[in-house]
Amino acid sequence: MLLLKFLKQLFQILNGEVAPRQVAGGIAFGMILGLTPTFSLHNLVVVFLICIIRVNVSAVIFSWLLFGLASWAIDPLSHQLGYLLLVRMEFLKPLWTVFYNMPLIPLTGFNNTLLLGSLVISLILFYPGLIASEKGVLAYRASVKPRLEKLRIFQVLKASWIYQWYARISNFRN
Repeated sequence: MLLLKFLKQLFQILNGEVAPRQVAGGIAFGMILGLTPTFSLHNLVVVFLICIIRVNVSAVIFSWLLFGLASWAIDPLSHQLGYLLLVRMEFLKPLWTVFYNMPLIPLTGFNNTLLLGSLVISLILFYPGLIASEKGVLAYRASVKPRLEKLRIFQVLKASWIYQWYARISNFRN
């Protein structure tokens, strides 16, 4: 049942009247939230940016959940990258010392290898994820959506009285 709810929300996001860049921005910001540990200071900054920048919040939530599941698979890589940056790269130690002695920076948890590694990975993937998501939404709307609308089951569902009633109510609210 939960999977069907996710698929329904995904199709609502993809078929909506929202600009592809807003959906892509939501997916990219959700990727940062999902790939990094949830309770950290940088995620508050990301949520603040989501509130300021026009992105699709449903896409953020969907992407957050999706990448949250994927984060379990990349956690070992994130830990190794964080360990490399914090411990093995000797020339960065003075930088970490300066950061640790600043007033607010230690609250970010940058000295946690998993958090630092996953944040670096998510920031590296942000722009490629934004571009790939936008291209994916545009490709879906250009080629897949028209094919789905031609399927008999979609035509039957659109002709049903339940869909007509829902369309009237949703137009009324807008």
